[in-house]
Amino acid sequence: MAEVQVQEKSEKGGKVRSKKQSTKVDMTPMVDLNFLMLMFFMFTTTFSKPNVMDLGLPAKPKVDQPKPKDTQIDLTNSISLIIGKNNRIFYHQLDQAGLNEQTLQETTYDREGITKVIEQAKRNAKDVTKFTVIIKPTDDAVYKNFVDILDEMAITNSQQYGVTDIKPWEKVIYEKKVGGSTPAPAQ
Repeated sequence: MAEVQVQEKSEKGGKVRSKKQSTKVDMTPMVDLNFLMLMFFMFTTTFSKPNVMDLGLPAKPKVDQPKPKDTQIDLTNSISLIIGKNNRIFYHQLDQAGLNEQTLQETTYDREGITKVIEQAKRNAKDVTKFTVIIKPTDDAVYKNFVDILDEMAITNSQQYGVTDIKPWEKVIYEKKVGGSTPAPAQ
């Protein structure tokens, strides 16, 4: 605690001067109080749980099991989303023969953009229960845009979606559309 030391009266006569008192403050109780408060707040605070996005990834096939055959998805029951550079996103519902620079459509990441595109494609699907969204990020895409598209799957209640690489014929049309070209491989 705080302690005040008082000096004894001097034997000399004369004027009485005000006495200077030296103070010494003991900080030990303050430190104890700080630790008690720290412990109290640590135990009474609820720690925030991290926001985790659940991705259902397929299990690795066993060596002795045969490889499953490729699944063909009806184009009217699916939509392909190509995540590009500079926060651009493109979509189509066509095969290699029908896709070109004019049929590869561009939209935005907002409610009036990609949300409406997915909902409209779902409404126009032959079998809504088999509607699938195919997400194809390019090498130029940023992680934030990928997470935004995964959020759109929850917003539009799209239960079936997959992430795959962009096909070479799609990549050629995408690069023509964005005006970029890939450098030739070094020899």
